[in-house]
Amino acid sequence: MNKLKQLISETLQNYKVTDSCKHCNTPPLLVESKQYNMAISEAMRYHIDSKIQLTENIYRPGSFAHQKLLTEARMLWSKGIIELQGTDKKIFERTDIGRWAKYEGEFVPLDLPLMEIITEAKYQGKEVALGKPKRGGSKKFYVYVKDGDKVKKISFGMAGGALRAKLNNPKARKAFSDRMNCPQAKDKTTARYWSCRLPRYANLLGFKTTFTGFW
Repeated sequence: MNKLKQLISETLQNYKVTDSCKHCNTPPLLVESKQYNMAISEAMRYHIDSKIQLTENIYRPGSFAHQKLLTEARMLWSKGIIELQGTDKKIFERTDIGRWAKYEGEFVPLDLPLMEIITEAKYQGKEVALGKPKRGGSKKFYVYVKDGDKVKKISFGMAGGALRAKLNNPKARKAFSDRMNCPQAKDKTTARYWSCRLPRYANLLGFKTTFTGFW
């Protein structure tokens, strides 16, 4: 993997993204005046219509669906079909996210190592992974996030709660999403944000479900 890491390092050497930009949370915008001879995917339409930025990808990070959406986004952006702003634009301008490279005869996505690079930080002197929920803590789950220049630990979920049943129950999922207004939960420093996105990390947390979107 040393060759691949070197390739990633070279493509990301100018990578710098902060949370201080004016339009960081701006979702992709469809340029209606542009003609496009291929159908835009349902997932991309959902991000555009629901005003969800691509860095808040509704699919589990690292999944095939996650990579497919980012690849489509780069293609649409390069053709002027969609406009990107804020964090989305910075990442697509300064990295190779959504692009693939050939490594030992196999095509691999260049943005997967990017996720590892930007999700490591220190919390109270210890190395922690950002944006990766885990079981335990004062509640059922916890996750480390960046809050400005600091790292914050977010605890969420009711201890002992039967979340497994809710993940596999469409009616219960919808009721939860409606109650929490999950599509509008965009602040990563809140328990609500992570509770709404728990299905995206179901496999990571040991849940048996194929559902990966909002509740």
